[in-house]
This record gives sequence, C-alpha cells and structure tokens, in this order.
Amino acid sequence: MEEAYMQKITNEHYDMDVFIDPYNKRLRIEDYRGDLHKIIDKALDISTHYNAEKLIFICRREHFSILIERAFQCEAMIDYFYRGSAAYYFTKYFSIDRKKSDDWLVEDGIINNVSKLARNKMKQPIPSGYELRKIVENDAEQLAKLYQEVFRVYPTPLHEPEYIKKSIKKGTIYYGFFRDGSIVSAASAEVNTHYNNAELTDCATVPHYRKFGFMKFLLEKLEEELRKQGVFCTYSIARAQSFGMNAALYQLGYSYRGRLLNNCYIFENLENMNMWVKDLSKG
Repeated sequence: MEEAYMQKITNEHYDMDVFIDPYNKRLRIEDYRGDLHKIIDKALDISTHYNAEKLIFICRREHFSILIERAFQCEAMIDYFYRGSAAYYFTKYFSIDRKKSDDWLVEDGIINNVSKLARNKMKQPIPSGYELRKIVENDAEQLAKLYQEVFRVYPTPLHEPEYIKKSIKKGTIYYGFFRDGSIVSAASAEVNTHYNNAELTDCATVPHYRKFGFMKFLLEKLEEELRKQGVFCTYSIARAQSFGMNAALYQLGYSYRGRLLNNCYIFENLENMNMWVKDLSKG
C-alpha cells in the first residue's frame, strides 16, 4: 500500500496542509489560512496532478458559503472541532463512479433503526479470561494480526507492525482486549493536539468475540484517556453498512452528523462512512 502523507504549502497568499492519500484516490485539505479562493484553486490543481477521484475540504463555519459558491457539497460536520467551533466536511468529485452509491437508502434505514435504540451505557460484564489494557509498541505484531484478520483492506497500513509503532510514537492511543496473549478487539484515538480534538478509529473485533460487546468498553476507556488530556471533542467515522458499530456509538451518546460518500477502501470495498460526534465535557 502506498502510504498517505501530509504536505504543507506556503506562499505569500496562503498556508495550507494537504493530506495526500494515493491508495484511497483522494485529497483532504486539513487546515488553511489566507486567501480561500486561491487555496481552493490550488487544491483543485493538486487533485488533477494526483488524479484524485475525490477532494475533501475541512472548512470553518465562516467559509461555508464560499465552498457552496465553488460547487462543493457539505457531507458532514464535527461540532467543536476547532477548540469549540464546528468544522464542515465539503467534497468535490472528479469521477462519476465515485459519486454513485447503490446503498444510500439502505444506510439511511440503518441510521433510522439505530436512532430507535435506548441511549444507555448498559454493557454485559467482561467475561473471565480477558484483559483490557493499553496497547504498547511491543504489542504491534499482535495488533497487526488482528487487523489482518478483520479487514481484508483498510484505508491505512495497519496490517504493518512498523506503521503501528510509528503511530504510537506520534501519540495515537490504542486499547485492546487480550485473551491468551492475543488481541481479540481493539480501538484507537488519534489526537489533534493543536485543536484539542480526537478521532476514535481503528475499531475491530474478531468475529467470534463480537457477542461480548467489547467495543463499548474500549471506546469508554479511550474517552477517559482523552478527558485526562483535556480533549473534549471526539468523533468517529464508522462504516455506514455496520449496524453494530453505528449502534454502539449512538448508545454511548454520539450524535449522527452526516455521511461521507465512497470515502475510503475498508473491509472489502470502497464504502460510505457515517460521522458521529460527542462532547466529552458533558458526561
């Protein structure tokens, strides 16, 4: 897999951070300052250069109308992303196939059914013989095996132990459930220290162990760690086809904030992803 990377572009008109993701055939404008129209022009040029099928532009509330004027569409939002101010995920497509989805109405139905569930934190007890703990660099081989087993394809190189070790060194927090020395369920929090937000991601459980509801325990443990760091804005981007993952987030108090169309390659195919957000300061 060709690894994605961040590129900073600076000149007398603007400063922008561009996430270049060749594997998922997309670009994402992560942050920016300066002349927004020139920034958009440059983003479109870079998209052409890399033959991107999709451009994602994360923008501030005050720039919402400008992105609309430039024929972008808003697919999702994250409350409190910029230290209390919301961020909006605008997109533009360069491939007609990337703009199509045969599953959209089915996924609307999943959200409708999830919203009928009781919002509570009731979980069945952790069965004996399982250990919940923080994952460290020495666990990277085991964690990579978990992701290899659960996901045939994944938007980041989590099948590679060295990538996991690198992410831990950069501050990503992983927690997992262990049984007989093997990791059977895991999740992570990628922390943005500049804006004090975090994405809960990399959620995976070996199919045989999904009946135990481990993911709710893992997400709550990550939330505890984030509160200790003063991070209150959390969000998670879940597979729109996964009733279980969307239900877990809803029951833990997350709010649905949109769907990213054909966002990334995960599980087996290019999939739509649902955005969920939570303010950890309120509970």
